[in-house]
Order: sequence, then structure tokens, then C-alpha cells
Amino acid sequence: MGILLKRGATEQGNPGNYCQPCTEWPCPPGKKYYGRGPIQISYNYNYGPAGRAIGVDLLNYPDLVATDPVISFKTAFWFWMTPQPPKPSCHDVITCRWTPSDADRAAGRLPGYGVITNIINGGLECGKGTDSRVLRYLGCESYGDNLDCYNQRPFGT
Repeated sequence: MGILLKRGATEQGNPGNYCQPCTEWPCPPGKKYYGRGPIQISYNYNYGPAGRAIGVDLLNYPDLVATDPVISFKTAFWFWMTPQPPKPSCHDVITCRWTPSDADRAAGRLPGYGVITNIINGGLECGKGTDSRVLRYLGCESYGDNLDCYNQRPFGT
């Protein structure tokens, strides 16, 4: 878990702390790293590297992701473009630059939009079987091959 994709939201509802012990990206007292931005980054281990990449101290100023539109979109672009091993970047998947490894294929991760969902929210949405709500939201009965992650194991498992 680490990123939440929410249409039309700049902050996650019912925010928690989202601080994981991490030597490289320690959480200053009182700071919270819940989902913020167009691709809602969460957790200190995402705020730290995103901030380093865009030149902003997001560990000490995480609210900037929700309050500064330039920073908000820079973090979204950072997440979209940056591989976070063992995850490829969303950009590499959607532009067909990613080739699944044997481990990816064994985990059901094949080229298609489903892998992007797995990158963004794998631990929350993937490997849990079919969710008929998705079809209702899209307003269709069938939407192609490899567009979901129902039968994929999340990355890193």
C-alpha cells in the first residue's frame, strides 16, 4: 500500500498517521502522511522520495501536497514516472516499456491496465477476486483483457 488513486479528491477521507518506521525517511513528530494529491501519495516512504525528487521537504511539510497545486501535480507525475522496485513505473507499463519477469507472470501480472492498479493500490485491490462494482462504475459488461488485478498478487509479495 502507499498510493491511492481518487478521482476529484485532493485529500483522503478519515486520514490516519501513515508513518512506517524508516531510517531514511523518519517521521517528524505530529506529521501525517495520509493520501493527498491527484494520485494520492501516502506514507512517509513516498513523501520523502517524492519531495527529494521535486526539491521540496515533504517530510516536514506534507500538507503542501494538498494545498499547493504545483507540488500536488509534481508528486503525481513523480509517482507515475518513477519505478519503485519491485514495481515498474505506471508510465513504463502503459507505454509498453515494461516486460513482466517470470515472477510477475507467476503472480498473474501481465501487461495491461490491471498492473497499473496493482502498482497504485495492489495491497488494497489486487488478488481478492472479482469485484462487480467496477463494471457498474464503468457502465459496461466487458471491458477487455488484463484491465483489472483481481487475480494478481500485489508487488513485493
